[in-house]
Amino acid sequence: MTSESKRVCVIGLGTVGLPTARAIKESGFEVFGYDIDKTKRSKVEDLVVLSEWKSVPRCGIYVVCVPTELERGNPDMSAVVESAKNIAKSNEKVLVCIESTVSPGVSRALSKGLRNALIVHAPHRYWSRDSLHHGVRQRRVIGALNAESMRAALSFYTKLGVPLRQLASLEEAEMTKLVENAYRFVQIAFAEEVAMLCDELKIDWPSVRSAANTKWNIDIPEARSGIDGCLAKDIRFLMLQSSLAQHRLLPSAVGADKTYRRMTMQRIKSARRTT
Repeated sequence: MTSESKRVCVIGLGTVGLPTARAIKESGFEVFGYDIDKTKRSKVEDLVVLSEWKSVPRCGIYVVCVPTELERGNPDMSAVVESAKNIAKSNEKVLVCIESTVSPGVSRALSKGLRNALIVHAPHRYWSRDSLHHGVRQRRVIGALNAESMRAALSFYTKLGVPLRQLASLEEAEMTKLVENAYRFVQIAFAEEVAMLCDELKIDWPSVRSAANTKWNIDIPEARSGIDGCLAKDIRFLMLQSSLAQHRLLPSAVGADKTYRRMTMQRIKSARRTT
């Protein structure tokens, strides 16, 4: 294995990227972190962190962990696109592992600008609240541009100790991530709606939830203060894959969460007025 093939650049050192970079380093690779946030250079002491792309040495593997967001109701993939443009400057046959959450078709579209690259999508399942059990080295799915890309990625992730379920295409892997988070959103939205119903009927919802969860195939989550973060973003990514007129359940779940969030805020304000 050449020195460049053992050299990995992790792009984006946020909640997912930083532990990913550390796990790769622990697996024996030479790791360089890249983040446009220059403050990361002083905050991260155990990794080489660069904030100018021209300073990044040639690497054999690039792992993209940049955030994707909703911008005015539309998926914003600009950080992923910019990462691909930077990688393309090398014009080398490198392995590009896209771990950021993207809409179906994005990874394949990026491959057109990364003509010599081997490309896979291996969406993360990292959960910062329990990184011990749901960290970097947990079972994931992977889709590849072609067979050569898949072989290269399997070799890399095997060295990291990440078990993978191989899928037939990049699009299947992209869709899987959106489905996972949308499904969880719907589960929580169901809990929120029933919590509101119980509140209206003056029935103890926590007691009902606990009782329902004694059935072997029931696992209703808690209804807390509303659904934020990746779940809220990704269900909208999924909804935007086709005309909203075709959807029924997903918009209803989003609506239930909005209503629950509004009622929760009203209760908080009412409680403050009475204290």
